[in-house]
Amino acid sequence: MENKKAYELDLIGPAYQTQTTPTEHASIEPPSELPEPALQVQPRSKFRMAMILVALYMSLFVAALDATIVATATPTITADLHSAAGYIWIGGSYLIANAAAAPIWVKFSDIWGRKPIFLVAVVIFFASSVVCAKAVDMQMLIVGRAIQGTSGGGLICMVNVGISDLFSVRERSLWLGLCEGIWALAGAVGPLLGGAFAQKLNWRWCFWINLPIAGTAFGLLLPFLNVHNPRTPVLDGIKAVDWFGCVSILGVTVMLLLGLDLGGAVYPWGSAKVICLIVFGSLMIVVFIYSERKLAKYPVIPLSLFGTRNAATLLLSFCHGMVFIGAEYYLPLFFQSVKEASPLRSGVLLVPLIVATAGTGVLNGVFIHRTGQYRPSMWIGTALMTLGTGLFVSMDAYTPIATIIGFEIVEGVGAGLLFEPPLLAIQQGVHQDEVGTATSTQSFIRTLAISLGVIVGGIIFQQSMDLRRTVLQQAGLSSTILDNLSGKNAGANVNLARSLPPAQELAVKQAFAWSIRNMFIMFTCMGAIAIIASSFVVRTKLSKEHRETVTGLKKYDAKP
Repeated sequence: MENKKAYELDLIGPAYQTQTTPTEHASIEPPSELPEPALQVQPRSKFRMAMILVALYMSLFVAALDATIVATATPTITADLHSAAGYIWIGGSYLIANAAAAPIWVKFSDIWGRKPIFLVAVVIFFASSVVCAKAVDMQMLIVGRAIQGTSGGGLICMVNVGISDLFSVRERSLWLGLCEGIWALAGAVGPLLGGAFAQKLNWRWCFWINLPIAGTAFGLLLPFLNVHNPRTPVLDGIKAVDWFGCVSILGVTVMLLLGLDLGGAVYPWGSAKVICLIVFGSLMIVVFIYSERKLAKYPVIPLSLFGTRNAATLLLSFCHGMVFIGAEYYLPLFFQSVKEASPLRSGVLLVPLIVATAGTGVLNGVFIHRTGQYRPSMWIGTALMTLGTGLFVSMDAYTPIATIIGFEIVEGVGAGLLFEPPLLAIQQGVHQDEVGTATSTQSFIRTLAISLGVIVGGIIFQQSMDLRRTVLQQAGLSSTILDNLSGKNAGANVNLARSLPPAQELAVKQAFAWSIRNMFIMFTCMGAIAIIASSFVVRTKLSKEHRETVTGLKKYDAKP
């Protein structure tokens, strides 16, 4: 044993260790990289696996549903709660919290185990949905949506992590492809349900509908989800949490996005509040980097994941998130303001986009599962997504609905090809016990981009409507109507044009179309960046080997 070092793997919780004898230890040289424990995957019956997948997909569905269900109902909600300024906040508060919280949930699950953290996220989502449904004013609704977004971000990310824990990289491509189908299905059903509730029943049903779905998911997860549970003591777990990292990532996300959200809509861009939010949010990036590099023993987002190998993949994820949400979130605004569609009809007109996205996602999962190749999907997907988004730029008051549907299909097929490949590329490059962190990092980048897509798109729309004020004034609109069509109020007054004389009605519709066109110019530019990024993604063969993920606190102690 002289001049040798023995390495012991210490897990808080059940001991999953590679068995060695004293003689074997004597012949082991200190490894340059500590190996993963070789674990046997727990056998699960087909019935149990089916119940787990059903629960995971229901959780994903309800969390994704709430990102789009308000898209067609927002004009009705803002009118009912008498708050035109809440147009962006209703969606933005959910997405901001969604982006900020996702990696924190996964890090908690790395420490305390997947199952208890997953169940907590479902309970919080359930309770916050009740708050939203019972909201008596815009402030209460926004608070409820923020809490809902916090838990929804955990659900979305934990579903991907859960599937990654259960299957090998090659196998999970199929089930993650179905995840994309579920996400897209929620995106299709969301605007339809939101429009139907707003028009036929009451917008509050946009949130009541979450209760049976979340409740059923909880009821299935509780008895059937049997993954490794480290039973980490609460106090030990609290001490291990990267609190500086959690607080700084919340600061970066919330302050930056909130500053962008408030700027121009609630406060002038030059106001102290907006400037402070953006400046201090930017400074928190420095705090976050220092925390992850110098302070954190278990970093919430390891900076190593942003290395050369993953940079192009993460950039692709960012661009994809911004572009695909732009069409899903703002096409209903075009349909209602320019094409005089009702909330329900605007949801129906969005179906081709979502069906194309969902169908392509599922088929792409099958393709990757059988071939092990994901880069061709990236190349084709970025090209079609950018083309489809660029075609939206040509829309105006005279564009036929059939033509717009054709544009939707092109964009939907392209976007559908890009949900799964970046996640697989990131996961393939890390050890199995780091898959959760890698997944949450990729999810954080994409959800951050989704939030930025909604907020920046809204900023461009509002500023563009303000720029059309002179044109509308020349068309003879009164000052009262002009104020109602100003940037921050325009989204809540999409039906105003219908009561105007034909010439003024056309001017208002063209103003909406021109403002939405400017959004899609920005989204098309992001798509072009995605095309460039896809060409730099590293090619890796997807593994068919599966090891069970060990959660809990891990430390390696070198003993002389």
